[in-house]
Amino acid sequence: MTARHVVAVEALMLRAGDGWSYRRVVVSPGPGESPDEAARRAAGVEAGARDVVVHSTSWRHLPGEIVLTYAVCPDPEPWLPAAGLPAPEVARGAAPATPSPERVEVAQVAAHAIRHLAFLMAEDPVVREALARHPQVAIALSPSGATPGGRAPAWAAPPSDTSAR
Repeated sequence: MTARHVVAVEALMLRAGDGWSYRRVVVSPGPGESPDEAARRAAGVEAGARDVVVHSTSWRHLPGEIVLTYAVCPDPEPWLPAAGLPAPEVARGAAPATPSPERVEVAQVAAHAIRHLAFLMAEDPVVREALARHPQVAIALSPSGATPGGRAPAWAAPPSDTSAR
């Protein structure tokens, strides 16, 4: 990374309940602080926490800036205002060799983070153990997603439009 790029750490605090919602905090790492440490600081999570997952889920390039995104689940401060995700949809590129979409909305980054956590629930015993302590989260991340009729949860549904966004 060159000096022309500023690193921003984006912490998306995720909540499951009647659908998904998120809060967003963006910070810059302090001197000598790793992005992981900056994400924990932004979310107010101690390094030794056993019941909150802080996991890097993506990065994206904005003009002059690299944004590293961390999912924080469950939200350690659920009483604070959050944005809803009525139909979580992930941003997609136009073709397999052009993965960057034309634009990326924060809600799409949050949807990607939810999908990433669902994968980790299935594949990572440490994440599974932490999130299993929160039944609403564990159910919402399961393949059935507690949806009526056993339909795939919104975070797992295929896109309604496969063109670039």
